[in-house]
Amino acid sequence: MRLTPGPARAVDLGGVDLFDLDLYGSGDPHPVWDAMRAKAPLHHQVLPDGREFWSVTRHEDVCRVLGDHREFTSERGTVPTHLGQDDVAAGVLMTSTDPPRHTEVRRPLGSKLTARAVKSWEDSIRGTIRRFLEPALDGEPFDLAERALLLPAMVTGPLLGIPEKDWAELVQLTAMVTAPSDPHFRLGSEAATLAISHHELVTYVKEWVNHRRATGDEDDSLLHHLMSVRPGGAPLTDEEIALDGYSILLGANVTTPHTVSGTVQALIERPEQFAKAQADPGLIPNLVEEGLRWTSAACNFMRYAVDDVQIGGGTIPARGAVVAWIGSANRDESLFPDPHTFDITRANAKRQVAFGFGPHFCIGAPLARLTLRVFFEELLQTFGSIELAGEPEHLRSYFIAGMTHLPIAAQKRLTP
Repeated sequence: MRLTPGPARAVDLGGVDLFDLDLYGSGDPHPVWDAMRAKAPLHHQVLPDGREFWSVTRHEDVCRVLGDHREFTSERGTVPTHLGQDDVAAGVLMTSTDPPRHTEVRRPLGSKLTARAVKSWEDSIRGTIRRFLEPALDGEPFDLAERALLLPAMVTGPLLGIPEKDWAELVQLTAMVTAPSDPHFRLGSEAATLAISHHELVTYVKEWVNHRRATGDEDDSLLHHLMSVRPGGAPLTDEEIALDGYSILLGANVTTPHTVSGTVQALIERPEQFAKAQADPGLIPNLVEEGLRWTSAACNFMRYAVDDVQIGGGTIPARGAVVAWIGSANRDESLFPDPHTFDITRANAKRQVAFGFGPHFCIGAPLARLTLRVFFEELLQTFGSIELAGEPEHLRSYFIAGMTHLPIAAQKRLTP
């Protein structure tokens, strides 16, 4: 998906297909979202197979859909790939569960991932990122997007309790879940890719738990901590642990790589922004927020209306599926002036909703922010310039906005 929109063009909203993978893999959805925010803030689409959904694109409406579980439930599925078939793990899988149970499972895990808690990981993360960037030091082409897929596993693997030998396999499986139509990850049909990846990830967590129980090994890892969570006073079943572990693996791996590559591309295309950040490292936290807004790697989330709901000048009927488009909300001109300009000094960049909003706000946001801050500190300190070394290739997915390839060539920064 192009992050810098092309020239303005007329959009026929009656003919828009928001599930057209070409719109994201090789196209440009931003003019479509711009037109929807202006003319159809509540948009209805019926797919050729009869499935239907409503879309909200304004920041205010996206926050309402994601923030009010009494109006919009997560317990039938939260991603568009489930449209038309209720999630079999609804009410069990943490991401497909409403409060109070969602809160009871989430709270003890969240205590391990507060900004204060993850601060102790900074030195370790910095070392990891220096090792990650080391192959680019010789100035040869370096495929940032391809290599960045492994970066979250390098950072979070120890925190989760996942051994290094398993990182690459788990990264591949999580990419299959979130982009099952992309040729880099597809195995057979989209349905087969989803089924295989889901089964393998859940099985991995089950076997991890069984091994820990058999050996009696204990550690401070997040997956081990999940084994002690007791929502409602009762421990999670092995099936619940496996499903929530699957959810944690997905959250840990799928968005940060695309925020990294998309933000670096924005800096390459705007050398004045690169120079500004390099001259003033104090801007880097805001660079991270603008990068999150700009890339909106989790492009959307889905909910279902509990009853008839009036929103965006129209009505979503009870049990209707509604897709909240994060990528559009983060370019809403009513909140972000000149939204298609990448500006690391943007005053309100932190109001972006790239991590979601409400009860399901990303539990790993503090760790992601820390990782991104350290990444750009190291990048800007190490390299004096970065340029493209080939054509970017965009992910073929309407759920995750990102790239599969971003070849770059970087020159080491000269120190006085």
